[in-house]
Amino acid sequence: MIPTIFFFFFIFALLSVSHASLVVDFCVADYTAPNGPTGYSCKSPKDVTVDDFVYHGLNTSGKTTIFNSSAAFGFDTQFPGLNGLGITTGRLDFGVGGVIPLHTHPRASELIVVIKGTILAGFVSTDNVAYIKILHKYDVMVFPQGLLHFQINVGDSNALAFVSLGSANPGIQTLDSALFQSNISTSIITATTLLDADTVEKLKDVFGGSGLNYMLLSMKV
Repeated sequence: MIPTIFFFFFIFALLSVSHASLVVDFCVADYTAPNGPTGYSCKSPKDVTVDDFVYHGLNTSGKTTIFNSSAAFGFDTQFPGLNGLGITTGRLDFGVGGVIPLHTHPRASELIVVIKGTILAGFVSTDNVAYIKILHKYDVMVFPQGLLHFQINVGDSNALAFVSLGSANPGIQTLDSALFQSNISTSIITATTLLDADTVEKLKDVFGGSGLNYMLLSMKV
């Protein structure tokens, strides 16, 4: 009797979790309504058009960074048809020697497909093991959710890749930006990275970071 009850409880819980996919075909983002932890509210079906499911934002490259690369994404914030579907897409452009620096997507795994050029790509596991591979045209590599990863153009011409991520809004945090573009203080960065203060200040100038220079005091019990 107990296993039977447990079985029906399990089925009920499973159906409860996935009820949205059972009662609606899609949930196009309603940008006029608040955005919550689970995504946007659904636009009324009568207001949905085919244009909600088409995105033109990857027709051209994004803004070139100091790393001689650019990234353009179609998250649910720009692509309303993605809302609730658990996927997104992006475009990576690399000049010669261009780099997408170490970064992480806290809410999604990533799949990269090389379209043009030669790209050195890799990620670091939580065991601090690096998995690195040179990718050529049409090669595919996956970066598990939340792990630091990177891409470098190691060819002698420009490179292009497209990515897909397992969330409609996967989030992105770049290691360099988190350290040197944020308002975290130089003293905290030097204490937590072992970089010297001059190097940190120079990198803050490059990335536009700020922050009060807190005095770190030795605490005696």
